[in-house]
Amino acid sequence: MWQSYVNGLLVALGLIMAIGTQNAFVLAQSLRREHHLPVAALCVVCDALLVAAGVFGLATVLASNPLLLAIARWGGAAFLLWYGALALRRACSQQSLGQGANQKVRSLRAVMLSALAVTLLNPHVYLDTVLLIGSLGAQQTEPGAYVAGAASASFLWFSSLALGAAWLAPWLARPATWRLLDLLVAVMMFSVAYQLISAV
Repeated sequence: MWQSYVNGLLVALGLIMAIGTQNAFVLAQSLRREHHLPVAALCVVCDALLVAAGVFGLATVLASNPLLLAIARWGGAAFLLWYGALALRRACSQQSLGQGANQKVRSLRAVMLSALAVTLLNPHVYLDTVLLIGSLGAQQTEPGAYVAGAASASFLWFSSLALGAAWLAPWLARPATWRLLDLLVAVMMFSVAYQLISAV
């Protein structure tokens, strides 16, 4: 049992620590201190559910259905281009990521819907969590323990990212820092969208 748990923990940590759209979103929300803990919790829950779905059968279904993968690819690319454009616009503005005097704080509902979109409309999430992590988990002697290990990795990573970035926010409060981060977020979104489109 513990071997399956450790396998899930290490495989998931290796994949989710790579810089991606979900990590960039959590980082940005944490630096703003804008509902960053609920966002991190949502990412953990989504990752755990997707890994469990992959381990217990969804990986096989997705791998054998090109239409579903195509829909995920084009829908995800469209969303990433839109979100990247928003980040680029913020990077070119005076306020950018920081919560300036005139910047409206978004509601919890709006932020959580954005987090869901970043998580579920990104085909890389399905490739990583469902297909890759899920396929490996289906081969484990204790698939439940493997899912628990992957969920633990997600919890450790996103809670560390959310709390660590929020703690660093006062030292990163310069407008130039916010604009640079928004620019990096935009580049990341455009890059992933390009990879999805060019893979067709």
